[in-house]
Amino acid sequence: MGEHPLHLESYREALVFLATAGVVVPLFHRLRVSPVLGFLVAGAALGPHGLGRFATPDNWASFFTITDVQGVSQLAEFGLVFLLFMIGLELSWERLVRLRELVFGLGLSQLSVCAAVLAAVGHFWFGVAPALAILMGVALAMSSTAVVMPVLAEGKRLNKMPGRVAFSVLLLQDLMVAPALFFVSVLANAKKGFSVGDALWTFLPAVIALAALIIFGRLLLRPLFRLVASVQLTELFMAACLLVVIGEALVTAAAGLSMGLGAFIAGLLLAETEFRREIEVTIEPFKGLLLGLFFVSVGAGLDIGAVAADPIPIVRNAIGLIAVKTAIVFALSLLFRLDWRVGLESALLLAPGGEFAFALLTSAMAAGVLPSHFGADAMIVVTLSIFFIPLLGRIGAGFSRPTSVAEDEAQFAHLAPESAIAEDRVVIVGFGRVGSLVGDMLARHNVPYVAIENVVSLVTDGRERGVEIYWGNAARREFLLRCGLEQARALVVTIENAPAVEEIVRIAHEIRSDLIIVARARDARHATELYRLGASDAIPETIEASLQLAETVLVDVGVPMGYVIASIHEKRDEFRKILRPTGEEARARQTERRSRIKREQARRRISGRSTQEAEEEI
Repeated sequence: MGEHPLHLESYREALVFLATAGVVVPLFHRLRVSPVLGFLVAGAALGPHGLGRFATPDNWASFFTITDVQGVSQLAEFGLVFLLFMIGLELSWERLVRLRELVFGLGLSQLSVCAAVLAAVGHFWFGVAPALAILMGVALAMSSTAVVMPVLAEGKRLNKMPGRVAFSVLLLQDLMVAPALFFVSVLANAKKGFSVGDALWTFLPAVIALAALIIFGRLLLRPLFRLVASVQLTELFMAACLLVVIGEALVTAAAGLSMGLGAFIAGLLLAETEFRREIEVTIEPFKGLLLGLFFVSVGAGLDIGAVAADPIPIVRNAIGLIAVKTAIVFALSLLFRLDWRVGLESALLLAPGGEFAFALLTSAMAAGVLPSHFGADAMIVVTLSIFFIPLLGRIGAGFSRPTSVAEDEAQFAHLAPESAIAEDRVVIVGFGRVGSLVGDMLARHNVPYVAIENVVSLVTDGRERGVEIYWGNAARREFLLRCGLEQARALVVTIENAPAVEEIVRIAHEIRSDLIIVARARDARHATELYRLGASDAIPETIEASLQLAETVLVDVGVPMGYVIASIHEKRDEFRKILRPTGEEARARQTERRSRIKREQARRRISGRSTQEAEEEI
């Protein structure tokens, strides 16, 4: 039996990318810069116009360069497919309705006006054909979700008014990517000799296929994931997620539409299901790697040497793009009666180009509708403008008010990202008999909650009762974060699996040390371990059952109810002191004191007291 020779050349570019990802992401995270910029820079440095200039089959440079940009780009296209799927998964039809004000008002106005102005500049100033000028105008009107959102989050401005306005506009832009890709397909057919009407008529079967895909998706996707989830195999669930994303993308591509459109629709259909959070956690690593590969391929296609040879036009065009979009977005924000400081900060953040410009321009060049020199120049301008986003964000934040306007915050609270909307809820892990009873009591006292369960039948029953419940593994940090644990009011763990309870409590305490964590314990020893891991309260089943039995007996033999309840509470406190590890009681009091101070600080804008006064009073 002969051995197949190992061709290292076949794996070289994959290894180069993985090595780049392993270096770029930690390095730029440490520098507090978006990894998107790092991937673009790495692609330009390692591409045929960078280090590839010096690479020959015999020298060392050939081992560190990306030469087959076209081959890498074909795989990298799936990065945008997965990104659009995740955007659809984040939206849902209900969320689109809730975000209709600034999204479809300011957002649509921004995209339309910016695209029209930039298209006019492209046609009259640079001599681009009208249809291509419109396409380039739409591409350049896009902003960078991948860079703006981390910049806002880092500056703790995501839940401020500028962050909410920027988020709303970016949401509309994300929605418009699929129609823009459809427009590229129409132009491609028109170039082949079809009129626009003929091209639209040609796409009629594709639209019918798309409608069928939506109908069958609504009917089949939820039963498919229920069947897969009932098996309780992570690998099988991952395979089902990849099948849906790639399958729907390829179906729409075969129907004559873009792969991204199919993936986006698949995300929208799954956004309303109980499997949404687990799907997000499962797909995120694939999206991150493939999107990084996409940016590397874009960077590899940039001719940095041409920019260095004549940088003035490129820099001038990048600054011009930022200036034009800043002026337009600022004027529109004033038209929508936003505070000028909010409008200016939002405009500065949204002014640079975005990653979807790369998708549109790359698709247009691949389809042959956009001359390569126009597309390459535009992508260089977009790339250069993205580098300005962190600086522009800091400049914009400098114009903000010292304190936010409470009326504006309340008026546009529903425009915050979903993680912020999930604020102040109780998270219940396990929704069997114990968890559902806890949920009923919370609902009786009007305390909102979200439930997590890994038994499909219990999740289905909860959904039918109108409970917001998700299927998934709560012993994973990413899953708990997706369910809004960072903004939660409290966490209740009701499952019986002792190791899983310990892991969930440990992760939750690491995420938020001040979070109220109430956990179900198997016995006294287990309760002590949960207290050590960070639980605020651990309820041992054996002790609690004994206390309830004692309460019932005492009442039945004639002891007054008030005395019984008081004595039961005293006994429960005694057990709590015994079960807590040494020093835990003091730490618990300190945690409670910090929480009370934070609550007082949140109210001091109304009362006018200082932080020090609040601490002294407490």
